[in-house]
Amino acid sequence: MFSSLMPQRKEFFEMLAAHSEQVVAGANATLRLINNLGDGKTDLAALVKEVNDHEETGDQIKAKVIERLHQSFTTPINRDQIHSLIDDLDMTLNVLQSVANAIGMYNIKQSTVEARELASLSADACMRLNRAVAALADKSRGAETLNLCKEVEEIESKADKVQHRAIAALFQENANVWQTMKMREFYSLQESVLDCCQEAAKMIEEILIENS
Repeated sequence: MFSSLMPQRKEFFEMLAAHSEQVVAGANATLRLINNLGDGKTDLAALVKEVNDHEETGDQIKAKVIERLHQSFTTPINRDQIHSLIDDLDMTLNVLQSVANAIGMYNIKQSTVEARELASLSADACMRLNRAVAALADKSRGAETLNLCKEVEEIESKADKVQHRAIAALFQENANVWQTMKMREFYSLQESVLDCCQEAAKMIEEILIENS
């Protein structure tokens, strides 16, 4: 009975890493979805389902983490930080799902250079975030983990500039009002993925500082 209250140190880290892998998979599926918009060959509905499936798996992992937090007497790092990090990772997947579903909801038929660039930056940030989460359990990799978090934040800064450029391009002379409105919202959703990645990276940095 008591042993169940004393989880292995690696257990929480493994669940966090498993969730971050779903984030990467969801980001990669979203990238393929946006890159292939309008080609007439790709099964877009299948890619949207793939993103939704990863989000559902992420929800299941999050539920296990929360359940284990309630059951455990001790945790390898601050339990509030574990809760915050899994929330940040889960929010990243939720927004990726919103991006994928918005394509059908807004009837977006064609991709744009900026949409593809934002999707690529999102996939890159999610990959680096995953690597940071995977390294979190090993204190000897603290410098590497911190560097990955800094790279996520740099990618988010690049995405801000891409979003601003994309929105500026929408407000051209004779622009279609409905097209402008829906693409502005779509770009905002895409950039929100990077915001979530940045929040998760900052939480990892906080964990590193507190446990150094």
